[in-house]
Amino acid sequence: MSPSPTAPARPTARPARPAWAGRNYTLLTGAAVVTNLGSHGALIAAAFAVLESGGSGGDVGLVAAARTLPLVLFLLVGGALADRLPRHRVMVAANALNCLSQAAFAFLVLAGEPRLWQMMLLTALCGTGTAFFNPAAEGMLLSSVSGEHANRAFALFRMAMNGAGIGGAALGGAMIAAVGPGWVLAVDAAAFALAGVLRAFLDVRPAGDRAPGGSLLADLREGWVEFRTRPWLWSIVLQFSVVVAVVGAAEAVYGPLVARDRLGGPAPWGLALAFFGIGTIAGAVLMMVWKPRRLLLVGTLCVFPLALPSAGLAVPLPVWGLCAVMLVSGTAIEVFGVNWMTTMHQEIPEEKFSRVSAYDWFGSVSMLPLATAVAGPVESAFGRTWALWGCATLVVLVTAAVLAVPDVRRLTRRTPPPKAGSVPAAAPCAPAAVGPAVASGPADA
Repeated sequence: MSPSPTAPARPTARPARPAWAGRNYTLLTGAAVVTNLGSHGALIAAAFAVLESGGSGGDVGLVAAARTLPLVLFLLVGGALADRLPRHRVMVAANALNCLSQAAFAFLVLAGEPRLWQMMLLTALCGTGTAFFNPAAEGMLLSSVSGEHANRAFALFRMAMNGAGIGGAALGGAMIAAVGPGWVLAVDAAAFALAGVLRAFLDVRPAGDRAPGGSLLADLREGWVEFRTRPWLWSIVLQFSVVVAVVGAAEAVYGPLVARDRLGGPAPWGLALAFFGIGTIAGAVLMMVWKPRRLLLVGTLCVFPLALPSAGLAVPLPVWGLCAVMLVSGTAIEVFGVNWMTTMHQEIPEEKFSRVSAYDWFGSVSMLPLATAVAGPVESAFGRTWALWGCATLVVLVTAAVLAVPDVRRLTRRTPPPKAGSVPAAAPCAPAAVGPAVASGPADA
């Protein structure tokens, strides 16, 4: 029997997500959550795998350097390829390499005592995947968000990503204490596999096909022109070449050592990193509603608190005090990260997003391999406490120097209509981890 013509119409179901958060946004957010759950624990696991195999603080630094050196070597090529090929294919290939390298690392750790060169080789392969992943992922994010929704979209994505980082760091620290680092590395390999499957279903048709123009070298030169002609861009990237280096050395090398010697092991360090993640969520919530007019001035002022974790480890603060400074620094760097991404989205042409992002990442991480490699010798020469105070001081000095650049102080937010060729407001939005490399794009492939 047909329904009565006078029967009331069924109420329209309420959409489960905003109109701009379409299929791609959901897939990319889910993939980022999965990889961050695995990767944040795996970073801690790698350090403790080295220590448990009889390695020293210098060996921890060498393994960390092996992960970051490929970023310096391959980022520019990765950025050029991502502007020529479908970006999601580059991301999936990178995830496959990360999965295989982490699975092999886990097998070695679980099977017995891995050798230092083996751990360095496998982490280098993982870093190579990240070098190709980051420019592609950040370019996809920037090209898929409309101007009016950019601030909110970046903040919401980063909130989900960093929320997963909280659970990953805390769970990773607890798992290392309970079952050892090998199983944490195995979980990370599985996370990369799942994330790659999710990203394989991305729909990039709205952005159109990317036909290669000139040579790869010509593409790199074109990206370099975009980079060097913007003082606000290259000055902040130079700033972060120092900030990322010293923060990376403090967190990858000195943090696990302080945790082992003064805090009681990996679990408290994992808890402190989780509080950094809580801070990033607080910063993302703030940026959902706050749209500062002077994007880079506000963002740069929020880099100063990145000196606090190194200072806290130098004291060293008790666990609760370290958690407090990590919370503050996490909130501040998230404010920077959203403002940085909004600035990039506003100022850089869409077809050059990945290349400019590659120069951003290249400059930002260029000194990180050296910093992590020399962290052990610096500790031996000057002592861990003075090395950590040096890290904090450098963050303050280079951040103060950037405030002298007029464009950093004066660049303001605009609200232009969506760019031609970009995905409209009701279409999918794509993903974003470290403004420049510490806080802007996907640090975890």
